Amino acid sequence: MNPVAVNFGNNLRYCRERAKFSQEDLGFAAGLHRTEIGLLERGARIPRIDTLVKLAGGLSIPPEELLDGLDWQPGSIERGGFQISPSENE
Repeated sequence: MNPVAVNFGNNLRYCRERAKFSQEDLGFAAGLHRTEIGLLERGARIPRIDTLVKLAGGLSIPPEELLDGLDWQPGSIERGGFQISPSENE
């Protein structure tokens, strides 16, 4: 599974339980189906930005609480990894 999705799911579960909400309660408060909450908590799905905002609003927390500990490292770019063959007319 995607480590970002798993970490997000753990954050979501922690915040939901801290608020003493069931998955169904949070789904109702956020305007989402309870199965969506379960998929997100299990790390089976990564939320879109509008879903993140809905979840944070339903929990009455800032969105960054759900992103706590998520880290991303950019890949490296290696220049000169390919060559362009000169055209036959040159």
